[in-house]
Amino acid sequence: MIQLLLKKEKTVGELAIACDIKPNMASEHLRIMKDRKFLESRKEGREVFYKVKEKALSNIMKCVENKFGK
Repeated sequence: MIQLLLKKEKTVGELAIACDIKPNMASEHLRIMKDRKFLESRKEGREVFYKVKEKALSNIMKCVENKFGK
């Protein structure tokens, strides 16, 4: 999810499809990351869009990718 959100903001539904999980599971993961201040959201009609708030996540993900691959 983080890798996808580093590229551009996405909705819960988009992330659920991309991660092959149920929307309620995606929503729970997003809620936890938002509570930890990693993500922020905005509402547009019925859709909620999420994006990365904590810019250090990009560096962390690069370290993980370098160590373990994509």
